[in-house]
Amino acid sequence: MTSNIPLSSTELGNLWQAYQEKSMKLRIVERFIKNSDDEETRTVLQSAQSIETKNINAIKAIFQNEGVAIPVAFTEKDIDHQAPRLFDDQFYLMYFRLLSKILIGLYALHSGMSYREDICNLYNDFTSDSQTIYNKCTKSLLKKGVLARPPSVPMPNEVEFVEDTSYTSGLSPFGKKRVLNTVEIGLVHQALEANITGAQLMTGFAQVADNPEVKQYFQRGKKLAEKVVSTMEDLLLESDVQASSTWTGIVTNSTISPFSDKVMMYITNLLSMFGMGSNSVGAAFSFRSDLLLKMGQMMTNTFDFAKDGGKIIIKHGWMEEPPQAVDRTKLSKGQGK
Repeated sequence: MTSNIPLSSTELGNLWQAYQEKSMKLRIVERFIKNSDDEETRTVLQSAQSIETKNINAIKAIFQNEGVAIPVAFTEKDIDHQAPRLFDDQFYLMYFRLLSKILIGLYALHSGMSYREDICNLYNDFTSDSQTIYNKCTKSLLKKGVLARPPSVPMPNEVEFVEDTSYTSGLSPFGKKRVLNTVEIGLVHQALEANITGAQLMTGFAQVADNPEVKQYFQRGKKLAEKVVSTMEDLLLESDVQASSTWTGIVTNSTISPFSDKVMMYITNLLSMFGMGSNSVGAAFSFRSDLLLKMGQMMTNTFDFAKDGGKIIIKHGWMEEPPQAVDRTKLSKGQGK
């Protein structure tokens, strides 16, 4: 029976992460719903709220059955429901679309690290639910005409094979670079789309953050995202591919934060992890050396940014410690775990 099999360390750690993330999503969606003035957007957000309430209760039930302490995660203390709205409805959908895209990949990874039948089934539900939210956000944004599709290219009418190693060149300033292939265009577009949304998010966060150090960190994040956008646009234009214009909504002029600095730092850290993963995938599936180099540099910059963010989170006591192995050395010295 599943109930007689204890959670593995990976299952416990991944569920702990999922609880943190879903707790954050519930706080954010509650705030977004309160401000939404578009009926279709509010319907999508209410669907997300219902889904995540169900899922966080499922994780909580497993923790209670296993005798696991319920994480603090994020509470009503992390939200100011009286604060003016910071973003408009279109940005709400862009944000949840990007977040759902991140979580689809994360849950696929966690599903492959699960062994208990009920945990495997739970991650199947998480993945399906994230896909549902993603599809609803995408459909609504396309309907509103505010989500740009990736660039199009002529359809190939014959099969071709690479015949020269120059296919991988691109670093030499004197050599001719081949145009981007469609796999590379797709990866560049995804980086472009994510960082346009990220830059807008950092703009709003920097505008309302309470702590000066945190405010400065978000300003740095905005510059980093804008640099990635500029780099990606240049790569497309070099191949005579017009970068799609993605409008990500409006940041209001409010300087009163609807979210705690803790929540905003957690969101930024989550997006940074996604950025590193996306850049590594982009590097893995590209054969042009200059693209590999650019993706690698962006990954390094994002890593440095995330590392510094982690230091800020720890400094202010916002990092809840995940479950850990027992320190046998301390136990043997009578110092507890």
